Amino acid sequence: MSKERAQRRAEREREAAARQAAHAAARERAERNRARKRALTRWLPRRSGGRPTGILAERRRTRLRLLIATLVLVQVVVWIFRDDWPARLAALAVTLLLLPLLVAFTA
Repeated sequence: MSKERAQRRAEREREAAARQAAHAAARERAERNRARKRALTRWLPRRSGGRPTGILAERRRTRLRLLIATLVLVQVVVWIFRDDWPARLAALAVTLLLLPLLVAFTA
């Protein structure tokens, strides 16, 4: 009985040592990757956090999406109900000219 226990304990210890070696190798690889990334990106300028966050930015994005959806809907209505190309192109031109103004005044 004592021999079996010792064998099982030795087996558990070998498995634990193998797991520890695998974890140490993984940590070493991760550290090498981090060091390589730091060395390569040290001279690059820092990136900003991406798009602005917060309730005001979300409202602005929602307002802009609604404005663009409305202008696209106007274009679809014009293209469905007007058959002449000058009217379609005029509506497109007016929409493209008004878009920056509408964005500026609704922001």
